[in-house]
Amino acid sequence: MVVTLRIAVLVKQVPVPEALALGPDGRLLRGGRPLEMNAFCRRAVSMGISLARETAGECQVVTLGPPEAVSVLREALVCGADSGVHICGPEFAGSDTLATARALAAALRVSGPFDVVLLGRNSIDSDTGQVGPALAELLDLPFVASVQRLEVKSGWARCESRLDDGWVSVDALLPAVVSCAERLCQPCKAVIPTDTSALDRRIQTVGGEDLGKGPWGFGASRTVVGTVRAVSVSRERRMLSGTAGEQVRALVDSLRLRHVIPLGAETALEDGGLGRHRQVVEGGFGSAFSDGRKESVAVVVEPGRMRSAREMLGAAAGLAAQLGGKVTALVPGRPVDGRLALWGADEILVVDGWEAPEDFAHALVRWASSCQPWAVLAPSTVWGREVAARAATGMDSGLTGDAVELQYEAGRLVAWKTALSGAALVAITATSATQLATVRPGVLPLLPPRHASAGVRTLRAPARRRTKSSNVHRDFDLEALLSARVVVGVGLGVAGDRYHELSPLLDLLGAELACTRRVADQGWLPRGRQVGLTGITIRPDLYLALGASGSPNHMVGVRAAHCVVAVNRDESAEIFGAADFGLVGDWPEVVSELVAAWKRVLPSSLEGIPQG
Repeated sequence: MVVTLRIAVLVKQVPVPEALALGPDGRLLRGGRPLEMNAFCRRAVSMGISLARETAGECQVVTLGPPEAVSVLREALVCGADSGVHICGPEFAGSDTLATARALAAALRVSGPFDVVLLGRNSIDSDTGQVGPALAELLDLPFVASVQRLEVKSGWARCESRLDDGWVSVDALLPAVVSCAERLCQPCKAVIPTDTSALDRRIQTVGGEDLGKGPWGFGASRTVVGTVRAVSVSRERRMLSGTAGEQVRALVDSLRLRHVIPLGAETALEDGGLGRHRQVVEGGFGSAFSDGRKESVAVVVEPGRMRSAREMLGAAAGLAAQLGGKVTALVPGRPVDGRLALWGADEILVVDGWEAPEDFAHALVRWASSCQPWAVLAPSTVWGREVAARAATGMDSGLTGDAVELQYEAGRLVAWKTALSGAALVAITATSATQLATVRPGVLPLLPPRHASAGVRTLRAPARRRTKSSNVHRDFDLEALLSARVVVGVGLGVAGDRYHELSPLLDLLGAELACTRRVADQGWLPRGRQVGLTGITIRPDLYLALGASGSPNHMVGVRAAHCVVAVNRDESAEIFGAADFGLVGDWPEVVSELVAAWKRVLPSSLEGIPQG
């Protein structure tokens, strides 16, 4: 028997990418600019309508925004949704992700209950992915992120969830909150009729007084937007000329002079001597653990993400030094990696018993309620975002998502994040006692290891078992890509069925393969290999871009690369303005010449140089 389902879909109105701009307060300008439904929300609407039709159920679409945001509800109704709820009013102005989640949760309680709550995996104007898990925490529901396959059956949502470097099968007990990825289904899209009166009769507008006493908007927000600074990267922008062979020879000579000669793949985690200094000391609740100082900086370590852990521990150690405090690493079970102490951890808290991110988050909240850490850092990954968003919600604390820089200023944590396709950085500060931030992997420097030891204790995290994970599949090694000294990036100019032709070059240089967003959209490479504003950030010695247009969204992901080389057959391609060296030509010919040239150069250039 088919069970009738009530589906809620949360949608957001965003500026079209070309119209993104910041106002004097550092927030996105929306008034008077072309707006549309967020791209990922379109998938959520399509799936919500489909589930409702299959079960003779109901699909309600909800948005929070100014009066003009009603247009996304109208479009969803034209596509087949049954009703809409518009949360609107001046009291909601200035809502951060936590305040947004609180208003949405209140609206769902009023019009619910619902069996499934769908939303996009993130919004294109703020790639934080925080609203979904925060909403799930407020509603006390399980959450599944970045779903690319969904079936509702026998009281469970059976999902295939996209990870940062693979995918996993997840079953979630209903009711549940699910965020939708690109490949879940075809996006909804419709033309809104000129006469919207019939549609508007199916839309209910609610204000703060309809949802409860609040607070809402600025009053419920725990983060403040501060300084905005422009970002500029100086590149040589040298265009090479001649045949493909002549350009390649000139390039290789220039790279040798600049000491940008690929030496093969080395992982930055394999520092000499680390394996000989595993100084972790088992300990109880001695004075090092029970002083409860607020000056502690906590780092959430995700399973299998040791490079990200090292980046955050180094940053945490610097912050703790300014505070006169300590660094606590919260690690997901045993065995304990001895390198954590060398990278900055003063104490290690082993979280045992957890099975899902919500279990880990609840353990973090319990620990923080007694220790009151000054700040908590977590990786900006699918796993880390859920842990951080749930924890921030449980602690009623401010959370900055996808930070790329961290600073100590006047006793507060300033987390900088990108804006305007990477052309600017915005400073975000939390107003809460404990400040949280998720940090984009690959953006912080790897600091030299220190000689140190750390005590270890255990924190129990009972499993709620509302989600069941199985069939974890890794498409590639994200850590290897983040630590690669050489990365070859492909755009649409290199067809997916020809990637095998790059193998000789990749093997010779010990290079990793990355791509632009449009390549990932085509499914030619996994989403986790996407470099850019909505992908990962890398900092290789050499980034070789083949057939990429050079959009700002992509190039922001290689801003920290030591040298950028672009190959494109179009001499007017935008990417040449963001590269150190530009080669005009067909990529197969250039790649062939590169392989031949590096084979001639590598033996002599490597002589006497240690290979890690």
